[in-house]
Amino acid sequence: MALNNTYDAKPQQETAVGAGVQILLLALLGTAIGMGPAGWLTGLAFAFATWAVLSRALHRSRPSSFGPANRVTLGRATLVGGVAALVADSFESAPPVTLLVALTAVALLLDGVDGKVARHTGTATPLGARFDMEVDAFLILVLSVYVATQLGPWVLLIGGMRYAFVAAAHVAPWLNAPLPPSFARKTVAAVQGVCLLLAGAGLFPHPVNLAVVLLALSSLVWSFGRDVVWLWRNSRTRAGAPAEPKLQELAAR
Repeated sequence: MALNNTYDAKPQQETAVGAGVQILLLALLGTAIGMGPAGWLTGLAFAFATWAVLSRALHRSRPSSFGPANRVTLGRATLVGGVAALVADSFESAPPVTLLVALTAVALLLDGVDGKVARHTGTATPLGARFDMEVDAFLILVLSVYVATQLGPWVLLIGGMRYAFVAAAHVAPWLNAPLPPSFARKTVAAVQGVCLLLAGAGLFPHPVNLAVVLLALSSLVWSFGRDVVWLWRNSRTRAGAPAEPKLQELAAR
């Protein structure tokens, strides 16, 4: 029995290591740019929240190992925590744009790595997919906060749309049904990060940045709208499905 407890604890230990690496990254950023209290508090809060939520999920699912793909996602989460700290710090002092762009770019590039690793090693799990999705969503939220300071609060619609969808699912449970795989959905999700990164980097004039972010928002509205319509139609179909066997059964009698 003790052997099983020790074995099950290994994934939990990796989450603690991830939190330690996050704190180390914050220390490096703090030394490099003289990060203020807002950046430190945001980074530490993200590290603690990631550790707590992931540890709880691992405790419930009890996987035999953390898995190589989850390690990649955890590394990406560490970078996202650094981005969040820099964005929070930007409200107190001028942001180190080059450093922020570099961390974000690496995090976006790694987004396509963890999925490939999971499929190649045969270690894909619902927990890993959810972990990947939550890291993606939080990065988009952080980037939208940063770009909103330049283009206006409407940019927050990009980062908040996924969380609004989750909140709506508590009121309308039919939104929780699984969606079919979609290349278009994945493409739109990837476009959000790239567009926000380009706008935040300040490489283009204001009108160009505005057009890029509007493109991102419009594609996201289209993607969510299409999925909501599919889920609604699917819920209506499933609601009517049980009636058909009953009618057939009555006819047979």
